[in-house]
Amino acid sequence: MTDFLLELRSEEIPARMQAGARAEIEKLFRAQLSAAGLDAGELDVWSTPRRLALIAKGLPEATAAVSEEWKGPRTNAPPQALEGFLRKTGLTRDQLEDRDGVYFAVIDKPGRATKDVLAEAIPAIIRSFAWPKSMRWGLESASSESLRWVRPLSGIVAIFGEELVPCEIGGIASGFATRGHRFHCPGEITIGSAADYAEKLRACHVIVDHEERAAIIRDGAAKAAADAGLALVEDEGLVIENAGLTEWPVPLLGRFDEAFLEVPPEVIQLTARVNQKYFVVNGPDGKLANGFICTANIDASDGGAEIVAGNRKVLAARLSDARFFWEQDRKTSLADHAKKLDRITFHEKLGTVADKVERVAKLAEWLASEGIVPNGDPALARQAAKLAKADLVTEMVGEFPELQGLMGGYYARSEGLPDAVADAIRDHYKPVGQGDDVPTAPVTVAVALADKLDTLFAFYLHEMTPTGSKDPFALRRAELSIIALILTNRIRVSLAYLLYLASKVWYGGCYLDFGGVEAMKSEIEESFVQHLRSRAGVQSFRTSSNDTRVTDAAMAIWSLTESFPQRLKVQQREAGVRHDLIDAVFALGGEDDLVRLLARVKALQAFMATEDGTNLLAGYKRAANILKQAGKDTVIPAQAGIAVDGEPMNAAPAFGGATEMDRALLAALDAAEPAAAAAVADECFTDAMAALASLRAPIDAFFDGVMVNDPDEAVRAYRLGLLSRFTGAVHGVADFSKIEG
Repeated sequence: MTDFLLELRSEEIPARMQAGARAEIEKLFRAQLSAAGLDAGELDVWSTPRRLALIAKGLPEATAAVSEEWKGPRTNAPPQALEGFLRKTGLTRDQLEDRDGVYFAVIDKPGRATKDVLAEAIPAIIRSFAWPKSMRWGLESASSESLRWVRPLSGIVAIFGEELVPCEIGGIASGFATRGHRFHCPGEITIGSAADYAEKLRACHVIVDHEERAAIIRDGAAKAAADAGLALVEDEGLVIENAGLTEWPVPLLGRFDEAFLEVPPEVIQLTARVNQKYFVVNGPDGKLANGFICTANIDASDGGAEIVAGNRKVLAARLSDARFFWEQDRKTSLADHAKKLDRITFHEKLGTVADKVERVAKLAEWLASEGIVPNGDPALARQAAKLAKADLVTEMVGEFPELQGLMGGYYARSEGLPDAVADAIRDHYKPVGQGDDVPTAPVTVAVALADKLDTLFAFYLHEMTPTGSKDPFALRRAELSIIALILTNRIRVSLAYLLYLASKVWYGGCYLDFGGVEAMKSEIEESFVQHLRSRAGVQSFRTSSNDTRVTDAAMAIWSLTESFPQRLKVQQREAGVRHDLIDAVFALGGEDDLVRLLARVKALQAFMATEDGTNLLAGYKRAANILKQAGKDTVIPAQAGIAVDGEPMNAAPAFGGATEMDRALLAALDAAEPAAAAAVADECFTDAMAALASLRAPIDAFFDGVMVNDPDEAVRAYRLGLLSRFTGAVHGVADFSKIEG
């Protein structure tokens, strides 16, 4: 078994492309060897700015011999069929085997030397390599068939054991020679085998293992900060990027003028990170200090003093620009900045950002004034919403779009606006994704919720909805954010009502005539129409019942109420909440108070984890199957006084065939139904589950002790009625047909 080394050397590979390149070369190498009948086995894949390296350990000296068998035409088939088979196999008729009147071709392929396989694989890998961006170079670049690489390819090292794997591509032949560090060891280095590759390069100031370089930067930056009495602001992304920019990383601490600290710390950190790839540090008080850590690519003879001095000058120029933006932006109030928002198009179908701001301001005010967001001040919510997007036209956000919202909060505070307004402007984009902080301040919650509701309704109203994996306007993320805001702040409101308020904003605040929805598209069910009426409280009809705006608004709301359950499943997946239980509660209809719904789901999940829950589910499914086979509806109103086929379900049957099991189940239903219904009404969902648990023993005994499909029609009807009432009682809590198991 022999090790193989492949190094592809080029001009500097962008740091952001190196992780993808490592994955690509491993994938292509495995595919090439697999096609030749070899298992690539264990691979080490490394990258530096100037090279991709791969070491395959324990490859065999040759591929195994194989025998391939091809079935051909019958011996009495037309000559054309035989001729085609011979062309396909490359054999003659004499070489075929006749087996019971059918021709077979048996082709024995001897094993190939692994070195020969590798010699063919290397050019194939290079030619099929997928870079995000690539280039051609030299005189050959005039041809579209010339070699493409991320940067000009300059060398190939390919060694199997201690032997060269000869290959050539684009005029570059493989060899034993590579090069060390560009400045410390610019000459050629001869590599003897995969075993000495990493150490020979280390001796020439190249650490080929990207993870080792990252560890040096991570630990070295922390130590440099600690030696100066400071604390590194950790940034793993910056660690990886610096590791991709250096072959011999040396973290160095520098200082900048303290006067720059008057600029918001996020601006300083972003300036240092984005423009210069520097780390920043905090002082002993936990606040940003006037220090930075850069990563040199050489061992400087002066300990890095000149490198630090040069980097300090460059950073000072960047921070001077940032300070200028900070000072200029504050000369204009946010209210005056906001007047320029009518120059920015939000979307060609949705108007300008100024139009969106007006809608969000009205919606935020409603959310606070109606008590949907408790303790929210309507006036402050409206003020914050009116100014929330104003920083989009500032110089600072123009330079650093990542700071939108954050800079608005700073500007609001600097001009003396209320803290609640400044905080809402700063945080109204949150939560941006999973793990992001969820706002809890009432004014912030009102503005954040209004902003996302308006975005969702607007795009759905104009039928620009997510499709498959495509979501160009991040609408699914907006749904997840709304769910997080509602659940974190325990906002007790109908989801349909929130969306209805968003529709009101779009139509000038008038109440739309949802009374005409029945005559609209058949997809809108009567139950949803009734729900809209009751929760939206439509009091006056200011549009005609056949107004197309009503149709469009109702359809947008309907589509969103269908989409939210899917997002809730995603949002709750990490919390370990089962998706089928969410379906079981949603399927009941009329339940779109997300706080109450999730409490119900969690109580159901706890119940289903018990023996009572498991057995009750089994009993339910058995009852539902019997009712289905009997042609009975599996759910009837779960209340006393109803009758099935004329037989009252709240009293003993009139016929004489009733058993103790019949009576026991009836008595259990009489007790469990009202108890479960009352518990659900009081939102005591654990108690509701306990009431259902009381049905477990009676239903088990019922199935064990009676024949449901009794020959006596009256007895059969009564027992089917009991089962229908049982499933109805269960459905008062959740639709058990949606539960897996």
